Amino acid sequence: MRLILATSNKGKVKEIKAQCRDHEVVPYSELMEEFDIIEDANTFKENALIKARAVFKALQNRLLLCEDAVVIADDSGISVDILDGRPGIYSARYGGEGASDKDNLNKLMQEIKAKGALSSPAHYTAAIAVVTKDGEYSVHGWMHGTVLSEARGSSGFGYDPIFVPDGYDKTLGELEDEIKEKLSHRSKALCLAKIVIENITSKM
Repeated sequence: MRLILATSNKGKVKEIKAQCRDHEVVPYSELMEEFDIIEDANTFKENALIKARAVFKALQNRLLLCEDAVVIADDSGISVDILDGRPGIYSARYGGEGASDKDNLNKLMQEIKAKGALSSPAHYTAAIAVVTKDGEYSVHGWMHGTVLSEARGSSGFGYDPIFVPDGYDKTLGELEDEIKEKLSHRSKALCLAKIVIENITSKM
């Protein structure tokens, strides 16, 4: 089955490809030009569905959608307790429109420091939407831990350099990929999404 990703984020593409080795995984940007998708919902689930629906429709309109193709989209983010759950669904653009990962990271560290704290409990949420010609589905995954006010490590992407998962003393920016794959909120959501996809496959 061909899984078309409603993202061109290299970090997400790499992670999803690693988790879905049994399928052909293709970012939609390899099939058509990228376009802006307005994510104006209030939850990770609804924003993931917005992205998956938009890409599914665009590919369908351009006659680029195979009969057995599945479009999947991820919407994820970090919620920090001391910041009343921010940045949440705004994680990817926390530093403003067009913000880089570094911009977002720096803003979050500054806000934690502004609270007079060195760290705070936090959690990641990942919602994955699966859209096919026969229906729509969604699943979630979570990872709990602590965010720091100083970055450590250079691997990963996004807020990885300041997030320490429960049970560990290293940030996601310092941990090995194999460990992160087991802990990741996106990996947990993908495990559930794969069950959905296998059920879809069996009916085709």
